[in-house]
Amino acid sequence: MPLVVVGISVAILLFLMTKLKLNGFIALLLVAVGVALVQGVEMEKIPDVLGEGVGGQIGDTMLVVGLGAMVGRVMGDCGAAQRIANTLIDTFGLRWVQVAMVVTAMLIGVTMFYEVAFVIIVPVAFTIVRVTRKNLLWVGLPMSIALSTMHSFLPPHPGPTAVASTFHASVGLTLFYGLFIAVPAGALIALVWPRLPFVRRMDPEIPKGLVSERTFTEEEMPGLGWSLFVALVPVVLIAGAAVTDMAASGDSPVLHFVTFIGSAPIALLLTLLLAVWAFGPRIGRSLSEVSASCNSAAQAMAMILLVIGAGGAFKNVLVEGGISDYIKDLTDDWSISPIILAWLIAVVLRVALGSATVAVVTAAGVVQPLLENGGVQPELMVLAVSCGSIAFSHVNDPGFWMFKEYFNLSVIDAIKARTTYTTVLAVLGLGGVLAVEAVLEAF
Repeated sequence: MPLVVVGISVAILLFLMTKLKLNGFIALLLVAVGVALVQGVEMEKIPDVLGEGVGGQIGDTMLVVGLGAMVGRVMGDCGAAQRIANTLIDTFGLRWVQVAMVVTAMLIGVTMFYEVAFVIIVPVAFTIVRVTRKNLLWVGLPMSIALSTMHSFLPPHPGPTAVASTFHASVGLTLFYGLFIAVPAGALIALVWPRLPFVRRMDPEIPKGLVSERTFTEEEMPGLGWSLFVALVPVVLIAGAAVTDMAASGDSPVLHFVTFIGSAPIALLLTLLLAVWAFGPRIGRSLSEVSASCNSAAQAMAMILLVIGAGGAFKNVLVEGGISDYIKDLTDDWSISPIILAWLIAVVLRVALGSATVAVVTAAGVVQPLLENGGVQPELMVLAVSCGSIAFSHVNDPGFWMFKEYFNLSVIDAIKARTTYTTVLAVLGLGGVLAVEAVLEAF
């Protein structure tokens, strides 16, 4: 049974990494090869399947994570990140620093991918931790939770947008309904989870090389205007492209240009060039000093990228092994509420495959015939599938490994922190969709 294979493979992976202390990159590749063999993937094709999985995942994340890490390190080494962190602390107060992180993450995360927003905001979180001596998860976990919610629940993120297209749903209306679910659910979990006893017992250190160890004086830090400007450039470019894509139509050169500079890699590359000048020659730092900051960030990211890529290989083996087709056949005859069915199929696919995007696309194909009978707004079905796709993030999810590595957690602690919060978010999301449906039916 394919689901048993998934369960056993996850158990073996946990054993290799927690008991034998095997490197995550090696363990993921070994388990991926084993699953491929058990699922009947031809031996001569296994290297290609692994390569496609690694290439697809790294292709999606390397430019974003690498450029974002460089921007963050350049800003950290000149004091710009500390300037923003100090401003957030002064504005919200030390007591409300978690609220500051949630508000920042939600505003940026509405239009930006989880990975992009994460690498932009996390240097500020690291700096706040270093300045205030707070627990890393106390500051960073609310940020991650808020970003996860925005990315998984709402268009124009890829999963919800793809499902909206499949269901012929209004992207604008889906976003409108989704905000009423995502904002309260995300804020609630973001503020509650760091206070749970099993999370408070975790006390990870900031990974080496991703943030400056120096504490700057007031005179040494660049001004708030330049610090915020550089930090917000990618947000404005990416958000502007997303809004333009939703609001405009046609085939003009201007639209192509906006789409080009609003793509995450180009937006971050332009931001890095701006940061190199603004926090280099403009303030009297040599280009060699700025280049040293970029090199340090690249070295620190090497193992993180390898682990994320191996997670992509594991995910691809599960897809090529026919797990998604098996689940689709299994759920064909289920007879329950379309909204609950859509959510449940997305959850099962997410657990089995790891990829939220694969989960939502496959689940959408399974439940699409239910929409033909009417009775349920397509926008609500989009939200049901999207909410289900965030559940049970674990070792076959490349995003899990990014979370684990950036917050310097063991596999078990990452499961305790991330797998639990993503699952509760999914359940709250389903409750929110059902509540919105009840309100719409009442009026």
